[in-house]
Amino acid sequence: MPEASPLIRSLRSAVEAAPGDVPLRLHLAGLLLDAGQQNDAVTEVAIALQHAPGDSQAKALMARAMGVHTPAETPAPALPPAPATPPTEPGLDNEFNWGAAADQFKDVIPPRFVEAPLTTDGSGNPDDSPAWDVDTPGTVRLADVGGMQEVKDRLEAAFLAPLRNPELRKLYGKSLRGGLLLYGPPGCGKTFVARAVAGELGASFLSVSVNDVLDMWIGNSERNMHELFQTARRQAPCVVFLDELDALGGKRSRTQSAGMRNTVNQLLTELDGINAAANEGVFVLAATNVPWDVDIALRRPGRFDRTLLVLPPDAPARETILRYHLRERPIEKVDLGKLVKLTDGLSGADLAHLCESAAETALLDSARTGVVRMIGMKDLLDAAKQTVPSTEPWFASARNVAMYANDGVYDDLVAYLKKRRKL
Repeated sequence: MPEASPLIRSLRSAVEAAPGDVPLRLHLAGLLLDAGQQNDAVTEVAIALQHAPGDSQAKALMARAMGVHTPAETPAPALPPAPATPPTEPGLDNEFNWGAAADQFKDVIPPRFVEAPLTTDGSGNPDDSPAWDVDTPGTVRLADVGGMQEVKDRLEAAFLAPLRNPELRKLYGKSLRGGLLLYGPPGCGKTFVARAVAGELGASFLSVSVNDVLDMWIGNSERNMHELFQTARRQAPCVVFLDELDALGGKRSRTQSAGMRNTVNQLLTELDGINAAANEGVFVLAATNVPWDVDIALRRPGRFDRTLLVLPPDAPARETILRYHLRERPIEKVDLGKLVKLTDGLSGADLAHLCESAAETALLDSARTGVVRMIGMKDLLDAAKQTVPSTEPWFASARNVAMYANDGVYDDLVAYLKKRRKL
């Protein structure tokens, strides 16, 4: 591929900064086409068509890029004559029907360049825009999170105290910009902590995963990301929780997908907001098991500049979790204190599995003997012996980062590993 000219490189940077600027994107597409970079030009025009489906300049550029002659030029004699009154689609300019052209040239157009079917409102999502489910302010508070006092203290200092004290925040010039990134081994309650933060703030809660945002059609993932934040702004105060941030905002240098890079760019744009007041009342939290795989631009000040390590539950938290999962099961003579000591290192998900396994043993025994019996301490101890901590593979991977790639961000992880003699 020929090296891009300085003008094209500058325009690419400008388009990344303003992804919704259709004239700017079309200007870039025209220069790419003149430079012989047809595939890149088609990609840019296809994205422009998502933002402005009826734009005649975009349609003309697409026709030129694909070698399609519009009716104003030489009509193709091999095609059957058009009906006297061609049908029109609501909201679609019929001077050039891109959908028909895509069908006609489906054997030569790479699938990733085919535009999404258009709906009657002109949008590119055939199933309409995703209906974001926003939970009303919940009753879960940090007091409902068993143990984990260090996590609660860090949340209070870095996030909650400035929000609760606007006068002090103004006095000390404390900014509310930036999000909070929760990281740690899987199954340790990061999502529950995020819900508790929303409860503390009396805010709505909007949980988002990679499946909610990514779309097969060009431009739809970026639009989904934009509509997600627009919904949160309308529902403010609202906590937006981005689960598995490494999947939504992975390092752009590692991906070959232009769609994924554009999605990360859109996320950066939404986090910054159109202006300082755009995200007023929108609090962004994210969770990941691998923060070292998150794009570095997402970690800079003003974005996810604060991190919080969520570790396997401590003794008070384990007791709370075990009580919760045994509360509606028939148990007798259970020494919860002993069980708590034996389950050190297990995640919340591991503890739930332990209780499930103990209940399963009692159920099968009752089915075999025909006599219903209670879940006893032996069932729980046997289940505890068979439950292998699911966090160990994560710590094995995190140990390498803590030893060789720590720039100060993971000091709390290093301290924990040393305390547990894992480092």
